[in-house]
Amino acid sequence: MIVVMKQGATSAQIVNVTARIEQLGCRVHISEGEERTIIGVIGNGRPLDRRPIERMDGVERTVPILRPFKLASREFHPKNTVVPVNGVMIGGKQLVVMAGPCAVESHDQLLETARAVKSAGAHVLRGGAFKPRTSPYSFQGLGEEGLRILAAVREETGLPVVTEVMAPQQVPLVTTYADILQIGARNMQNYALLHAVGEAQRPVLLKRGMMSTLEELLMAAEYILSHGNDRVILCERGIRTFEQYTRNTLDISAVPLLKQLSHLPVIVDPSHGTGKWRLVEPVSRAAVAAGADGLLIEVHPHPEEALSDGAQSLKPARFAELMQSLEPVAEAVGRTL
Repeated sequence: MIVVMKQGATSAQIVNVTARIEQLGCRVHISEGEERTIIGVIGNGRPLDRRPIERMDGVERTVPILRPFKLASREFHPKNTVVPVNGVMIGGKQLVVMAGPCAVESHDQLLETARAVKSAGAHVLRGGAFKPRTSPYSFQGLGEEGLRILAAVREETGLPVVTEVMAPQQVPLVTTYADILQIGARNMQNYALLHAVGEAQRPVLLKRGMMSTLEELLMAAEYILSHGNDRVILCERGIRTFEQYTRNTLDISAVPLLKQLSHLPVIVDPSHGTGKWRLVEPVSRAAVAAGADGLLIEVHPHPEEALSDGAQSLKPARFAELMQSLEPVAEAVGRTL
C-alpha cells in the first residue's frame, strides 16, 4: 500500500510513520512530491491493518496497491525515474540512443562503429560479448575478450557501454567492464539472474520476453527493484506472433501503457522488433512519437559480413540519416536529441 501524507506534513511526522511501518516488519520507500510526501509500503506477506497508520499525525490516507507489481508501479512512485549513466540521463527530457553492433567481432570493428555512431549523436555504445543464439552452431560471442574490447573502446570514445549478461555467475565479470547490464529477452524470467543483477546495484536494461505480457515484464523488473536497485530500464523489442513478414511484432502500444503503469524509463529496440534494416527508421520514429525514452539500434560498418544479425543492422551513413529524421519527431513530443 501507499501512505499519503498531508500537505505540509513535518519531517518528524514522516519519520514517525516510517518507524511504525518498519516496526510492523515492512520496508518503506519515500517519494517526495512538490506538495505531498508518499510513503510506499512493501509488506512481509502478512495482512497489514491500515487503520492504526491512518490515525497517525500527518497522515491523510492510505491506498492499497492492487497490482501485483508494487515497486515498479506508478502508484507507488508517481514521479518518472531517471537513470543516470556516466552523465547520460535515461528517462529525462533527452531521447537517449544506444547504438552499435549486435556482436563485438574485433577491436577495429567496434571502434569504427563507435566513432560513427557517436559522430551521428548516439549516447551509449551497445555490443554483445556473450551471444545467446537459437542455434548452438551460430557465433556465440568473444566472451571476456569482447568485454575487454568494449572497455577499451569506451576509453577511446567516452561512450558508456551496455552489454548482455547471461548467467548469475557472469554478473561480477560483466560488471567489471560494462556500465549497463542487459537482460536479454530469453532471460527475462531467469529469476536467479534477476536477483544477481539487482544485488549488483548497476543500471539494468531489461528486455521484454518474446512471448511475455507487460505484467510479466513488470514483475521481472520487481525482482531487480526488490534489492533496492531502482536503476531499471524497460525495453520493448517485439513479441512473437503469427506474422511472417517481420522477425517479431513490435508492440508500439506497450510504450504508452508501460509509461502509464510504471515510473521506469522505456526504450524500444526496432532492430530486433522488425528484423529488417529498412523498417528500423520508420519504426524508430513511431516509437519516439509514442513516448519512448530512448532507442536501441544495431549498427555495423559492413552488415553483409556481420557474424550476427546483419539483416537488421544499419550502416553508419543510414544511422546518421535516422538520427536526423528523429529530430523533428522528438521536438514535436517535447524531447531533445
